[in-house]
Amino acid sequence: MTVTERPAWVDDALFPFESRFVEIDGHSVHYVDEGSGPVLLFLHGNPTWSFVYREVIDSLRDEFRCIAVDYPGFGLSSAAPGYRYLPVEHAEVMTAFIDALGLSGVTLVAHDWGGPIGLAVVERRRGVFGRVVLANTWAWPIGAPHVQVMSHVMGGPLGRLLIRQFNLFVNVMIPAGHRLAKPNSAEMSHYQKALDSPGRRDASAIFPRELTASREFLADVEAGLGAIADIPALIIWGDADIAFGDNELRRWEKAFSNHRTVILNGAGHFVQSDAPEQFATAIRDWR
Repeated sequence: MTVTERPAWVDDALFPFESRFVEIDGHSVHYVDEGSGPVLLFLHGNPTWSFVYREVIDSLRDEFRCIAVDYPGFGLSSAAPGYRYLPVEHAEVMTAFIDALGLSGVTLVAHDWGGPIGLAVVERRRGVFGRVVLANTWAWPIGAPHVQVMSHVMGGPLGRLLIRQFNLFVNVMIPAGHRLAKPNSAEMSHYQKALDSPGRRDASAIFPRELTASREFLADVEAGLGAIADIPALIIWGDADIAFGDNELRRWEKAFSNHRTVILNGAGHFVQSDAPEQFATAIRDWR
């Protein structure tokens, strides 16, 4: 499915932004670009899209230029033939996206897979980025046994089948990743319809395997952290996350010498939509 315009199922009340599309390397890449001021670039994880940041954008667009983009195969973006939906490929597309829009003075706002993907872009375009906001994410090879098992099971044939046929990551992980503000049926519909067919869910099905299969990419991103260690970093952390906890938080605090940490008590993995006002306030108050 190649999307070049906003589908009718997108509710203007829930997602009150203009949808924009840019062609990059044969992909139709969807993004929103709202407001003016310092640039915030929002990168999502799996199985979400720019929709996950909607309330944060709505809160901040009076003070910031808020750009939120969907990776090829996610949200309203579509991928060129032959695209494998690998993290390293997403990083290449996001680097080209930065170049295409001619952005500068950017603050990266990254969550989940947006962390390693976005930081790979920062390392490649250091002069474009002034600050980073990291929310419940990581950027190194994961050695935790439970993650290794999850990657093997969900990234294997059975897991990929469940994701492709039953939209498992949307239907299970999104509700489980919210602790304070459970998504309602209309909100869930926007995640479900963005991945509305088995073929469309390939992008979501690839990511679990890549937790371990993309070890080389993740190791490269980790190796590059030293070169950006002085960049100001805001760490926004939901402390009721089912995926990332204190170990990852401490690694971020150690990686960035000039950091500020804001703990959002009780917030789950999808912290930007579980506690959107607190998330937006943390960014607004960070000077």
